[in-house]
Amino acid sequence: MSKADMSKQPGEVASMFDDVARRYDRTNTILSAGNAVLWRAATVRAVAPVAGERVLDIAAGTGTSSAALQRRGARVVAVDFSPGMVAEGRRKHDKIEFIVADAEALPFGDNEFDAVTISFGLRNISDPKLALSEMYRVLKPGGRLVICEFSRPPVAIVRESYWAYLGHIMPIVARGTSSNPAAYSYLAESIREWPDQGELSQWIRGAGFTRVAYRNLTVGIVALHRGRKPMDATILASVAKRKGNATRPIKTIQPTRPQSPKQ
Repeated sequence: MSKADMSKQPGEVASMFDDVARRYDRTNTILSAGNAVLWRAATVRAVAPVAGERVLDIAAGTGTSSAALQRRGARVVAVDFSPGMVAEGRRKHDKIEFIVADAEALPFGDNEFDAVTISFGLRNISDPKLALSEMYRVLKPGGRLVICEFSRPPVAIVRESYWAYLGHIMPIVARGTSSNPAAYSYLAESIREWPDQGELSQWIRGAGFTRVAYRNLTVGIVALHRGRKPMDATILASVAKRKGNATRPIKTIQPTRPQSPKQ
């Protein structure tokens, strides 16, 4: 799959995840060699939900991460663009609110959530920078962003071994465990084409977040990114103005016709 093929329409990607919804959690546990549980625990610790806080879990899938957050006492809203995933999540976790929605146009007002998190879903969004801007919008000032995403191992030998696993071993395992092995070919390509830790950090800062940092998990196969929506009114206004200017149409200045010299 080429880089151009990665620009899938949201409906195509959603349909692909619909197909794997039933076996999704089991397949992920096998393919990650059990590390998925550790990554989820690290994400919950980074979100650090407090009882009564409202937390938005984007690309929540079947709600495994949402349930872990809810056990800490948070009021969790789980969002996914795959109706199949949401249906499976509702079946498994009837106490969690699930919504089918697009991360590029979240159906919430400004400043609604104390924390926003997304795990292994930012890669699947058509315009991840727009999604980051939406996450910023729905967060309260001072709110926390936590992104857990596949990344690029910094050590060359580890990185090459990981690419070999994605290209040769994972497809074999997926054929035996998943209802749609082709979805995991897409997964492998999306990981290889995804920006490294430093570039994603720049995207997060570009969306307006401060205190941006990341740490590698499992030798950099996964990275945990964090940021904060500023509390200072001056900074918030500056970010809003910058974003407003960025979306304002550029005016073109028509060249003036030179005047004929007076006779």
